[in-house]
Amino acid sequence: MVRAFRDLVAFKRGLEVVVAVYDVTATFPKHELYGLVSQLRRAAIGVISHIAEGEGRITLGEWRQFLSQARGSLFEVEAQIIAAHELRFIAEAETHHILTLIHGTGRALTGLIKWVQRKELVAAQPRDRATAQPR
Repeated sequence: MVRAFRDLVAFKRGLEVVVAVYDVTATFPKHELYGLVSQLRRAAIGVISHIAEGEGRITLGEWRQFLSQARGSLFEVEAQIIAAHELRFIAEAETHHILTLIHGTGRALTGLIKWVQRKELVAAQPRDRATAQPR
């Protein structure tokens, strides 16, 4: 069976971050709609979008690159959540909850990136002539 991006733990956890970000930004001041609200939502959606797009790429290197971009977007979300907390747009408990989701997503993404890197190394190793299939 072909594995879809929707089945990846990193995608599922990233989706939890998206939902939390949309929920919390719904309470932000209206003057932030085109500022921090827009930036946070775009970055959160970027995490899962890059995971999905990477899964659709042909090579492992391309997939790894998109996973790296997803990780970068996740760091962007973390920084913006911290800023929103400092601006008093998010309470301490909610900030802690979202940061916990972000860190869980980050661990899943890092694990997936390492898995892809190992697959790349195996694919790049020359095959033993004794066990290689004839052409």
